Amino acid sequence: MRNPAFFLHEVAAAELKDRLNIVNKCFTKTLVVSRFPEFWHSFREDAQVIPPTQTLPLEEAQLDLAIHAMSLHWADDPVGQLIQIRRALRPDGLFLGIFFGGRTLHELRSAFAQAESDLTGGLAPRVVPMGDIRDLGALLQRAGFALPVADIVPLTVTYADLLLLMRDLRAMGETNAMEARLRRFSRRDVFLKAAEIYSEANPSDDKRISATFELAVLTGWSPGPDQPQPLRPGSATSSLAEALGTDEFPLKD
Repeated sequence: MRNPAFFLHEVAAAELKDRLNIVNKCFTKTLVVSRFPEFWHSFREDAQVIPPTQTLPLEEAQLDLAIHAMSLHWADDPVGQLIQIRRALRPDGLFLGIFFGGRTLHELRSAFAQAESDLTGGLAPRVVPMGDIRDLGALLQRAGFALPVADIVPLTVTYADLLLLMRDLRAMGETNAMEARLRRFSRRDVFLKAAEIYSEANPSDDKRISATFELAVLTGWSPGPDQPQPLRPGSATSSLAEALGTDEFPLKD
């Protein structure tokens, strides 16, 4: 039976399938790394699904497709995860990663920050930090992937109130697990104040509240001999102006 709390995983899976459909390559050995095997087992019939442990049980050059599904934002060492996967890919093997990006739940973060500041005079970490699009491509480069691409799929979801949003987050396994989190129950008035702030700052057209989710998608290839290579700087034989069919004028000092 379908778990309704996994609707974002369904969006992520559909996004990955669309991207794989435009890749002109046949994949014979697929790996999915995810905290949610019950969902991702159905992504590809031939896929092996393993949890994102710190040391992945992988052999060198055993895969031609590897997917890190909705878990990389929880990794203590995301670059380490990517390096292990890149080593497990055969030359010209494809990596796809999808996970929550930087502006995910920014409304929730702001509402709780203001509520706690107003009522307790302090702040407790509640939403795990997530990578900004400007930094995500660098993760692939540091891990040694070729032809790295990072992009964002923005989503807006509406809820009747803040408590239903938080119930969904718990059901999808996205609760607060940070080491510096508050180690006691939060005060009831903090939740009520946060709900009030959230509702006032982020209304939707139908008197519900809106929540932002970003799906960050990483695409990279294991280096291979037949891949296109960047030209040496200064080796161009024609100018951009010639390519665009326009005139080029030098700037004054």
